[in-house]
Amino acid sequence: MSNSLMDYLPEFYHDIVDFAEWTGTEEVEMVSAAQAVQQLFDDQFVMTSQEQAIKRREKILGIQADPLTESLDFRKKRIINRYSTKPPFTIRYLQERLDFLVGTGHTIASVDPLHFILTVTAKIEEASLFKEVEYTVKAIKPANIIYRQETALEDTIKLEEHISLQKLNRETRLSTLWHLGRTPFAVLEQEVILK
Repeated sequence: MSNSLMDYLPEFYHDIVDFAEWTGTEEVEMVSAAQAVQQLFDDQFVMTSQEQAIKRREKILGIQADPLTESLDFRKKRIINRYSTKPPFTIRYLQERLDFLVGTGHTIASVDPLHFILTVTAKIEEASLFKEVEYTVKAIKPANIIYRQETALEDTIKLEEHISLQKLNRETRLSTLWHLGRTPFAVLEQEVILK
């Protein structure tokens, strides 16, 4: 290791062994202090934090993590997810959060506005990830929406195609004797199956 502190002293001290040793030991302390300051800076951001800083953030957020079964990367994602669940919420926002947690294409969020049902179809194998998805959905969904979880176990999709034709005849043309309430606006013809 080079002794860069010696460069700050006058050249007169460069030949004295005591000063060379003193600046050599101080150099080790300076490098250690610089590394500690850098780690303190890194711990201010979730993605660059070490495990001790992650534990502190989990304690603040009330997360009970299991370091034996959950990776540090997943724990960081969970903390970012908890910090970023702030209103206003939309179905698109929920889909983005689920894609961030599980991965793009592994979950599908849909809403039935007529019956007030939010359905999340997911292909999740890890229990800790499933719990985090459930927490995220419950934190985001409005109180008047029912949450329904569906599990997708297959990756294949079977499609069938049916084509039919049904003509619509309008009865409300200009210059006709159409009467409001007596004659319908339009009349549907019989449906014809083409394929």
